[in-house]
Amino acid sequence: MNPIRAIRGMNDILPDEALQWREVEETAARLLASYGYGELRLPLVEQTDLFSRSIGEVTDIVEKEMYSFEDRHGDSLSLRPEGTAGCVRAAIQQNLLGTPCRLWYGGPMFRYERPQKGRQRQFHQVGAEAFGFAGPDIDAELIALCARLWRLLGIEGAVRLELNSIGSPAARGSYREALVAYLAGHREALDADSQRRLETNPLRILDSKDPGTRAVLDGAPSLADHLDDESAADFDRLGSLLDAAGIPFVHNPRLVRGLDYYNKTVFEWVTEALGAQGTVCAGGRYDGLVAQLGGRATPGVGFAMGLERLVLLRAELGVAAPAAAPDVYVVAVGDAAERTALAESERLRDALPAARILRHAGGGSFKSQMKKADKSGAPVALVWGEDEVAAGEVVLKPLRGGEQRRLPLAAVAPALAEIMTQGH
Repeated sequence: MNPIRAIRGMNDILPDEALQWREVEETAARLLASYGYGELRLPLVEQTDLFSRSIGEVTDIVEKEMYSFEDRHGDSLSLRPEGTAGCVRAAIQQNLLGTPCRLWYGGPMFRYERPQKGRQRQFHQVGAEAFGFAGPDIDAELIALCARLWRLLGIEGAVRLELNSIGSPAARGSYREALVAYLAGHREALDADSQRRLETNPLRILDSKDPGTRAVLDGAPSLADHLDDESAADFDRLGSLLDAAGIPFVHNPRLVRGLDYYNKTVFEWVTEALGAQGTVCAGGRYDGLVAQLGGRATPGVGFAMGLERLVLLRAELGVAAPAAAPDVYVVAVGDAAERTALAESERLRDALPAARILRHAGGGSFKSQMKKADKSGAPVALVWGEDEVAAGEVVLKPLRGGEQRRLPLAAVAPALAEIMTQGH
């Protein structure tokens, strides 16, 4: 029979890779908690209408990329393609919006796209959302949180912050008319995707990477010229807050984001180190989304970061965590030694909860077990044979140089604790 393989674009994460992922995830979780963000665990599957109403019917995500299906009752359901809509749905349904609140979530998202490095069909994000805060001070806090995370992850020098304001819905409508009128006169010079978007979602053309389209856009009307006064004032104030915090940024007037729910400030953290997949974190303000999904009008702002790209970026920069070797490898030769080694290993786990104890399993000669002990990367091995069992002792054998010694069982935990302290 042919072996069953994973679905294209839905990848296994192997143990050494998972170590890198966990470091990013745990660093982000600790930092978000320190800023007062509470964790929210969301379903993988939601009603399709949640995403079509929030993201937008004519976005690429809804039109082409969602994994949608009918359940046995004929209801249309979708694997979540992003986290903000589900977070807003939960906040409304669970009555979390009575007072301003800060929430975060993490986990897999799903979009049917052509898989490539840093862009998979099952991808993973950590996102944060803040509700009930109308001013740009909360936008600045979220951006400062990101900047701190990049420092903690060792990638600060490899990412840059790009900002823009896309204004109120009314201001954006006015700009849309001017942009469509201009681009309609240059339709033939636009790429195929941009020609299609001209009828459906023309602001997304601003984000085109096609050289011919970008050349046309050089002469396009400016979104900044159509901004409403409130959006312009908030954008200026955000800039002054970031300047005061020492967080550099670039104003990118073509930054619009691809989801319909955004308004006012949008931002992206981008890198040049990953080729085409350069956005590692993105977000912005969505003051109308809560009301749009049936809640009471509540301002909102948030971001999501892609874990695949953060892990890849850290590897590219050489700051990834080293593989964690065990602190001790347990070797036992003979039935009595195996019984003793298992029991004593469990006592050591009780005494040293932080210790990584790898016990040999599957039998084998002393020589073969010691080869595996050395290959494990552990600094020491604990060795039991018939003589050690009879004497109530164990051999503590250094694997990276040093003198081996026989210890009574009561002395093993203190000796290992000392070795672990020296190692760290």
